Amino acid sequence: MELRLYIQMLQRGWWIVLLTALSALAIALAASYVVTPIYLASARYVVSPDESSLTGGNSVIDSLNTLDKRSIVTTYAEVLNSNTIFQKTIANFQIDANAVADYKRTTVALPEANVLELSVEGPDPEVAALLVNGVGQQAISFIQGLNQGYNINVLDAAQVPTIPVRPQPLRDSSLAVALGLVIGAVLAIVRAQLITPIEAFLARSTTDNDSTAFTRRYFEQKLDETLDRKRGSVSLGLVQLEGLQGFLDVVPQPIAQEVLRQASAIFREQLRGNDLLGRWNNDTFSVLLPDTPGTAAVMTFGRIQIALSKPVKFGEGETLHLRPLIGVAERQGDEEANVLIKWSEQALEQASRNDSRMALYKTNPFVSA
Repeated sequence: MELRLYIQMLQRGWWIVLLTALSALAIALAASYVVTPIYLASARYVVSPDESSLTGGNSVIDSLNTLDKRSIVTTYAEVLNSNTIFQKTIANFQIDANAVADYKRTTVALPEANVLELSVEGPDPEVAALLVNGVGQQAISFIQGLNQGYNINVLDAAQVPTIPVRPQPLRDSSLAVALGLVIGAVLAIVRAQLITPIEAFLARSTTDNDSTAFTRRYFEQKLDETLDRKRGSVSLGLVQLEGLQGFLDVVPQPIAQEVLRQASAIFREQLRGNDLLGRWNNDTFSVLLPDTPGTAAVMTFGRIQIALSKPVKFGEGETLHLRPLIGVAERQGDEEANVLIKWSEQALEQASRNDSRMALYKTNPFVSA
């Protein structure tokens, strides 16, 4: 279930994934042409006992045991990496120290072998190879002067590299695209998780969870917008369901929600697509009919009254009589929303005294419907 949800998030945010991958690719390609190429030159040296210093079988064994403890190999690695050796090398080649200040030296002892690898990386491949071989020769001369009973010899001399270690456009582009896809996928998922709560919050702020009709606050906002936009006939109706109040006070929430949603469905069956339905208060719904004069509104509310007067079934075959009471107000001129609401409330109060249980507010002020 969670995997399918993540896949849906990625499908909705596919453009983020694609845009991130393309951006990473563009950056990698641009860097390949801007960044100075760096070359790596390496040489290997082997450490072994000096045969001329061995006097017997035990000396050979002792020498090999010492090499197994890596103390000699580690010492020689430090010699190869020594700054003194490096300075003697560049002085011997008459190289300006500032010219090779950015060159990096690394010496490592290969695992399970008495072999040292010296590497130098820098922008000039020939200089890098020259420094590796020069440092190696200086280190060998220095170690031979120590006379410790061990030799260090060149195993593989450094060759002038032809391919830079970085940047490598093909490799870097592939890695950039892969990284861009991962980052894009993360961004798409994060975006979906951020938007979903916002959308849910907006839905909760505009829709009554129990009835699925608009909340009163949102309904009044839409009423203001409609009156500001339209100068023609607009009708507002309040429908009080007298059988609902006591019912909601005693039934469980799921039953109350079931009945309220059935009532909302009945309203919507009688309304047009641009009509608005809201839950005004606990037992009253509000209906906004744009472009509808009072007489036409009364006909619409008459159909709603007949539909709501039928028993509503809930639970296991139980029924509820809603007994709708309807007050309708028609906009006469340029009245604001608060005036139209006041008129519809007055009409609702008047409807409670009419046999038809419906009243239309006019400047008369009332007409029984």
